[in-house]
Amino acid sequence: MLRVVVFDADETLLDLRPAVTGGLVAVLGEMRRLAPAAAALSLADLEADWHTVFGERSAAPVQEIRRAALARSLARAALDDHLDAVAALFFARRFALTRPFADAQPALAALRGRYLLGYATNGNSRAERCGLAGEFAFERYAHDNGLPKKPAPEFYAAVVEAAGVPAEQIAYVGDSLDHDVAGPQSAGLRGIWLNRQGVPCPPGVCPDAEVATLADLPEALAALDGVAPVATP
Repeated sequence: MLRVVVFDADETLLDLRPAVTGGLVAVLGEMRRLAPAAAALSLADLEADWHTVFGERSAAPVQEIRRAALARSLARAALDDHLDAVAALFFARRFALTRPFADAQPALAALRGRYLLGYATNGNSRAERCGLAGEFAFERYAHDNGLPKKPAPEFYAAVVEAAGVPAEQIAYVGDSLDHDVAGPQSAGLRGIWLNRQGVPCPPGVCPDAEVATLADLPEALAALDGVAPVATP
């Protein structure tokens, strides 16, 4: 019987992309204010710098990757000395704009009476800074106290320890097949795929359940447990 449901953060509970875009727009505006050379840069250039650095340092803390990407962008306009101020601007804007998806809190409310709820992420989306304060019995963040990122087995072991129940009584919900389905399954948890885009599931991966929206999650969990579903308010 499932007793604990643990959620990924970004692109699962949190609509991160508009927030990151808003942060980069603010950065680009500040760069153009500081240096005429930055007028030639585009939002796509800043996004490309993130992807380049992430590809080189994907195991590093997200905040460290973002600072390195911003440093790369600033160097394009000889603004290297402004990293601290620009990083502060980005993160302030990013967190100010981060919001849960519309289906997130109703689903959490529907599940809370039946399951213990957890929050475990590779990113730096702290629940209290993203509109999710007080929603979870426990939270786990990669790189806190040396915890490696998903899909490292140690990450899921930390989730099991925090949940306080056997792994098979835990469902992990997220948008990444690697991190939120295959990874948890390899550690004995159930892996539930949130497939908002409706893309085909590739061969070799078999989620325990697949949902298109978090509104469908109570029913999917109940089906796994063989019990009557709880209603989403």
